[in-house]
Amino acid sequence: MSATRKACSLEELLALRQTARGQGRTVVHCHGCFDIVHPGHIHHLQFAKSLGDILIVSVSADANVNKGVNRPLIPDDLRAASLAALECVDAVYLNPDPTAAELLEQLKPDIYVKGREYERSLDPRFVRERDTVTANGGRVVFSSGDIVYSSTALIGTLGKIDPFQDEKMRRFCSRYDLSSASLANLVHRFRDLPVVVIGDYILDRYHFCEATGIAGEGPMMALRALQSSDFDGGAGVIAAHLAGLGAAPKLITALTEDEFSSQIELRLRFAGVDCQASKHRRDLVKKNRYLVDESKLFKVDEGSVSPLDSRAEEEIAELILAAAEGAAGVIFADFGYGLITAGLLDRILPTLRSRVPILTADVSGKRSNLPRFKGVDLLCPTEREMRETLQDFSSGLGAVVSKLLSTTNAKQALITLGKQGLMSFDWPAGSLQESNGRLRGEYLPALSTRTVDPLGCGDALLAAASITLAAGGSLQAAALVGSIAAAIEVQHLGNHPINADEVLEEIQQCEPGLSASRLAS
Repeated sequence: MSATRKACSLEELLALRQTARGQGRTVVHCHGCFDIVHPGHIHHLQFAKSLGDILIVSVSADANVNKGVNRPLIPDDLRAASLAALECVDAVYLNPDPTAAELLEQLKPDIYVKGREYERSLDPRFVRERDTVTANGGRVVFSSGDIVYSSTALIGTLGKIDPFQDEKMRRFCSRYDLSSASLANLVHRFRDLPVVVIGDYILDRYHFCEATGIAGEGPMMALRALQSSDFDGGAGVIAAHLAGLGAAPKLITALTEDEFSSQIELRLRFAGVDCQASKHRRDLVKKNRYLVDESKLFKVDEGSVSPLDSRAEEEIAELILAAAEGAAGVIFADFGYGLITAGLLDRILPTLRSRVPILTADVSGKRSNLPRFKGVDLLCPTEREMRETLQDFSSGLGAVVSKLLSTTNAKQALITLGKQGLMSFDWPAGSLQESNGRLRGEYLPALSTRTVDPLGCGDALLAAASITLAAGGSLQAAALVGSIAAAIEVQHLGNHPINADEVLEEIQQCEPGLSASRLAS
């Protein structure tokens, strides 16, 4: 049997099992990540094949590999193909579930083989797999473990730059037909697209200092103030990103009744943002960061949480619904300072859902609430924010995202992984029910290896991904354009509103799938 013919769908796998049962042949099953197929894997699989007649190997899909930075190193279809090329392997299945338990329940192998390190394991994922096998009349066998290698240990010896990044990008772009021309065409469609941004305005103030030594009165660093710079942050910079990309953004936010807030409104309007602000806040939200050169030493936050009262909530709801008339998209940016309340969302979400083609949302901070955003088209949290929200720190990433989308009834998600990049998730058939609960996950590596300041990268990603969807782009196009925007943003100190020319330049210089040489410099 050729390697390509060994790759099976679930239906083909179950048919193979049924045939083997009718012929009285013993089916052996192995499951794992197999991120680098090494001598330990070969020995393990040869041992498994010696126990029966047919060896089936299932491989964890990318979305369910939870082994840390840049893992998996090799995309799931290539890992499966490597195993299919082995003579001892009879069939390979790419498993979309977080563990092998669901597959074991359907396959009912005669023997399930795991490494010796699992013999005394109490990991609930393995325990469930073991119990599933035995409950269906099979037995679990542990391989000898006399040749010990570890994919994780081997990968840990490699340099920090992912040597497979170009291949991952090429395959991603090829799979979803993302060429430079198609992406540039999308960016040109951003022009004058009406988009509404709803969320808390934050002033990001950078205090640039000189380190003068250690203070005489105690063991602390002494700084001398040099200058300070103010940057629009929060929902303000998201709207500024949209304006820079060519859209016609409207910002619904909350400010104070003073001259400083008036200057903020004028600055945003000069940048192309139609700012409509409630003046119910008593103090402006400010985040003060103290730096020496480009190194941030500490941050001091100012500004209290100011939830809307019922009257202000009604006024903001009217502002939002009026602004959203004819809009191509609405972006919610909840930073937890009180503008976006449960009551406000209850008032506006059903109406917006019926009138606006694209709704997206992101949250930041301990006081924000991701599950409030019911039925939106896209959620863009970090992995940490999502896990903290759902209080799930041990399940595979795909399992946690599935729980998030099921809880919120959201259609898609972009989960940012910091320096690792991001993963896009959606239901391949369009909904949870039509996709039979199976989630599709795609990994996209970070496009910049040079980080000056990570502040605002998530905001740039949210703005660019949202407007890409609003312009008719796919989730994968949104992920790529958003990643380009984040890669541009990360190379500037402070919030730097990106613009369409910068994005187009990167698209033209870097044919998708090849090294983003300028971004990586």
